[in-house]
Amino acid sequence: MNAVAVLQLLIAVAFLSIPVVRSRYGTRAQAAVEAELGRQGVRTTVMAENGMRLDAGGHETWAPVGIAVALALPAVLQIAGSSWSGTVSWVVQPLVILVNCVILYSNLTAVPSVTAAFAKSGDAELQRIDVRSMLRAAEDGFPDWVMPYLQNLRHVIVFAGSIAVLVLLAAN
Repeated sequence: MNAVAVLQLLIAVAFLSIPVVRSRYGTRAQAAVEAELGRQGVRTTVMAENGMRLDAGGHETWAPVGIAVALALPAVLQIAGSSWSGTVSWVVQPLVILVNCVILYSNLTAVPSVTAAFAKSGDAELQRIDVRSMLRAAEDGFPDWVMPYLQNLRHVIVFAGSIAVLVLLAAN
């Protein structure tokens, strides 16, 4: 069952990669977005004014860190030999899969969902933004290895690791 703990810690590290990358490169991505907004004739501060950021602030830190802690808990319980590790794993691991499904869906539908959110905002400036170009600028602000490589590797680790954890738990 130590394999379960190792997998859970690996998945936790995959989630921690999100705020680490955003902390390191988010300012550069934000600058790329602001340059794109300027090119579109939109106030470069409109994103910040509406609480949108590309750094490791807000939910871009607390959510992945919270998930990593939730994964570390059963791993530590397993390493400590607690009988609770399996029970906690059966609760946490399916939730991690569901959360990652939401993240993947969000990634795949970013253009239409951001466009819809901007349309609902009532902010004429946000509604004028070419969202596809803005998101492409954000992506280009990160190193080439982040998207799609690190992003896809994280999804593979989370999904495959979680399934492996559940299979190992079921086998015991």
